[in-house]
Amino acid sequence: MAVLSGIHPITEALRAGHPLERILVAKGAGGPRLQQIIDLARQASIPVRFESRPALDRLAGTAAHQGVVALGASKKYADLADVAPGASMLVVLDGVEDPHNLGAIIRTAHAAGADGVVIPERRSAGLTDVVAKAAAGALEYLPVIRAGNLNRALDELKERGFWIYGLDERGDQEYDRVDYATPAALVFGGEGRGLHEMVRQRCDVLVRIGMAGKISSLNVSVATGVVLFEWKRRRAQAS
Repeated sequence: MAVLSGIHPITEALRAGHPLERILVAKGAGGPRLQQIIDLARQASIPVRFESRPALDRLAGTAAHQGVVALGASKKYADLADVAPGASMLVVLDGVEDPHNLGAIIRTAHAAGADGVVIPERRSAGLTDVVAKAAAGALEYLPVIRAGNLNRALDELKERGFWIYGLDERGDQEYDRVDYATPAALVFGGEGRGLHEMVRQRCDVLVRIGMAGKISSLNVSVATGVVLFEWKRRRAQAS
């Protein structure tokens, strides 16, 4: 059973109709945002129980739950075959292991208009409660695909007509000077290591973000936002 905590993630789960078994609210907690959760739960006939804060701390595994915890079905991964046909942009992550980074990327990808996020089964954070909180509700709207083999997933996307763009500090083109094709997949490497060689070889274009300072790269979630919102800007201009 999945445990979801925090006001924003639970509110979005309720709005999206995510199956929840029950919601636990800390005794003595209040405020309009918590009341909204209680009202939404009751409208959906989801039981609401009031428990002590220590009980919620134990269930959530943290005291940073904002006084509300939800129990429900585990978040299911989507299938690439279901998402790819109607997608114009997919974000592919080559080994992002920090759940805060993964959640931030999912949130950014949804805000920029991407159609899904692809992660590998190994060398990657999964869809945990930490990821859900960092995604701030975006998990309820953006499909996440878990690929058994990331190289094969990229090969499948190429067969479906996707152009593959990899972000790499050694890329030969600036990210804001590339004419992005449609459909496209943007590939981002994991913390510290960047793209694996076999993944890099499958990219049609390697792009880079020019750096003015003395460091060579950005945090992967920040870099993802920079490139995705440039893609979003170009898409808006084209339409």
